[in-house]
Amino acid sequence: MRITLLSLLLLSIAAATPARAELHITRDHGGYVEEYKTKYKRVREKGERVIIDGICNSACTLVLGMVPMNKICVTPRASLGFHQAYYDKAFTFGIKVTSSEGTSDLMSYYPDKVKDWIRRNGGLTTDMKKIKNGVELWKIIDPCPEEW
Repeated sequence: MRITLLSLLLLSIAAATPARAELHITRDHGGYVEEYKTKYKRVREKGERVIIDGICNSACTLVLGMVPMNKICVTPRASLGFHQAYYDKAFTFGIKVTSSEGTSDLMSYYPDKVKDWIRRNGGLTTDMKKIKNGVELWKIIDPCPEEW
């Protein structure tokens, strides 16, 4: 009987403790845009926080337009990388072919601060344009507070 009561007590304490849901991005070089849209929609709907604590390139950067900015922060290791969208190389015989429709779609998700940075830096091109941790990045995303 004691074990059952103790188990119930521990279970009720665990259930009453709020979960600290967060997505921790440390080394994400991107991938298929639709997969990232699905992932970040789920993060947004769950109200999860996002900590960018390393590389977030390409499709990873969609987080900036799909999760509320007050739920995203950056650590000193954070960096973002932007470039034009490409068609899946499986359909282009292994050759990188840019997609103007895909690039427009990406841009449509970004908040104005991100779009402004991209424009100030020559727009999206085939080359990766990076923002590393510092004042320029903090103008877009807040640094993580100590408790995150």
